[in-house]
Amino acid sequence: MIKISPSILSADFANLERDIHRIADADYVHVDVMDGVFVPNISIGIPVLKSIRKVTDMFLDVHLMITQPVRYVEEFCDAGADLVTVHVEADFPENIQAAIDKIHAKGKKAGIVLKPKTTWEAVLPYIDQVELILVMTVEPGFGGQKFMADQMPKVAAIRKLINERNPACELEVDGGVAPDTCQTCIDAGANVLVAGSAVYKAEDIPARIKELRGK
Repeated sequence: MIKISPSILSADFANLERDIHRIADADYVHVDVMDGVFVPNISIGIPVLKSIRKVTDMFLDVHLMITQPVRYVEEFCDAGADLVTVHVEADFPENIQAAIDKIHAKGKKAGIVLKPKTTWEAVLPYIDQVELILVMTVEPGFGGQKFMADQMPKVAAIRKLINERNPACELEVDGGVAPDTCQTCIDAGANVLVAGSAVYKAEDIPARIKELRGK
């Protein structure tokens, strides 16, 4: 089944609890954490995640767009994350490995993220260990960007690798996912779709979530 993970980056932060309840038909809640260093934007952090955890039982999919994530992964796990994903570009490989190990030691799921210019081969050191791989289909940092269809060969290559090496691993895409691009992502092999503005700007959010699951 295709899972939908609406990004609260497109929610109304003055009414965050309300807007999380509005996506109750989705599978995950996607929480984008940006530090203004790894990406040119600043979003939310640990205190907000703690507050979100108090108002929902939904699966919290926490995407760390921060430099040297190994410094903070344990705190995000303690704050209520169910899954923490870290960018392979955010640190040296040994520190990305340490971050994955720390997340697992907390009993949570771990994932890695690839920016558009990063090749699919970057997943090879981690493919047997992670529960999710996220391929960015926009440059990380801001919502509302145009979908990058040229990332689909990468998604397809990673899907093939997952099927061969770690079939339980999920494959997520994030960026520009909308009714006109969701099927492209699904056809390439993604099974988790992150969508922000496509969900929150819809007149009927449950209907839009259903639509994004594809045919």
